[in-house]
Amino acid sequence: MTKVTLREKPLKTEKISLYLDYYPPIIDPKTGKTTRREFLELRTFKNPKNQEEKKHNTETLAFANGIRSKREVQLRNKEFGFKDNVNLSIDFVGFYQRIVDDYYNKGSKSNYQAWKASLNHFSNFCSNLIMTSNLDIQFVNRYRSYLLNVNTTRNSEKPKKLTQNTAATYFKHFLYVLKQAYKENFIEKNLAEDADYIKEQETHREYLTEEELLHLWKTDIKNVKVKHMAFFSALTGLRFVDIQNLDWSKIYQDKHQGHYMQLREKKTNSIHNHPISETAYNILKSQNTSNGLIFGDIEYSQITRPLKDWLEIANINKKISFHNFRHTYATLQLANGSDIYIVSKLLGHKNVSTTQIYTKVLDKNKIEAANRIKLDLDGL
Repeated sequence: MTKVTLREKPLKTEKISLYLDYYPPIIDPKTGKTTRREFLELRTFKNPKNQEEKKHNTETLAFANGIRSKREVQLRNKEFGFKDNVNLSIDFVGFYQRIVDDYYNKGSKSNYQAWKASLNHFSNFCSNLIMTSNLDIQFVNRYRSYLLNVNTTRNSEKPKKLTQNTAATYFKHFLYVLKQAYKENFIEKNLAEDADYIKEQETHREYLTEEELLHLWKTDIKNVKVKHMAFFSALTGLRFVDIQNLDWSKIYQDKHQGHYMQLREKKTNSIHNHPISETAYNILKSQNTSNGLIFGDIEYSQITRPLKDWLEIANINKKISFHNFRHTYATLQLANGSDIYIVSKLLGHKNVSTTQIYTKVLDKNKIEAANRIKLDLDGL
């Protein structure tokens, strides 16, 4: 339960400013951000010189304590789900910003960038200001339509619309913020319940074949560390952020499991042991490290150009990013007969339905069907 305390702040003018101290912090109605202080714009005399000033101090303190008591009742009512007679309307953009800031503090860099981009589009849509009291389902629908028609904010030679999947992601972010605002009693109705989600289009998950991987391994690259990290992903299915943060203290070996690492999944927050093949472990041993971060201090921005050049030199014309090495691991595991539920666990997926996407990439039934018609054609 939030505690409200009346506190004093001495001023240079020989007066004292009165403010309320909230613990734990509350949401500032004007900004939508957390705060512990509410300045009351009330002043008392530090050293009252006469009866009039003493009377002013007594009456001002009584008034300030009245506000403090009222705030405690309002907060208590909200904590127990009651409504009070105060119509609390906050800056929704500021509230959205608070949630984006939370992702910066606890999420991955890529997640933060996506949330930041979604906030920028929302701010552009509502001209940087929309109060929670003005939110309704018509506003939600207008924003949905906006995302489906707006151009991307990225620099490009020609204006390009947001892809439908990007629009879907940004709209999901917006709906999540709406749900949080409802949970914290800043809007009276859960508008996200009535929203029509933007349907994501199915995308092709590109992967590399075993032959392409062997060819890539033999191809020179300017930054060998990038090559090692990419192949470690293809051999383990790990995301870049997990490989980037991989520490020697998390690498283990025993006679039952062989080499394995202990991972905490950022998306699911679960901890599990992830087996490492002998080839993958040899890649780790080839790094010039023996403790701390295995691959050293490296950012995603440092690998994109070397990776692109490396693929071009190898004459691999597929659209491959670092994450496609994780796709490669998933696809090749299934292609070589691994059980989909085991692969799902290895990838850290919450639901096996996410893993089933990879079965569409290499559909064995379709391949078998395509090869059932066999004709002995002369000259071929």
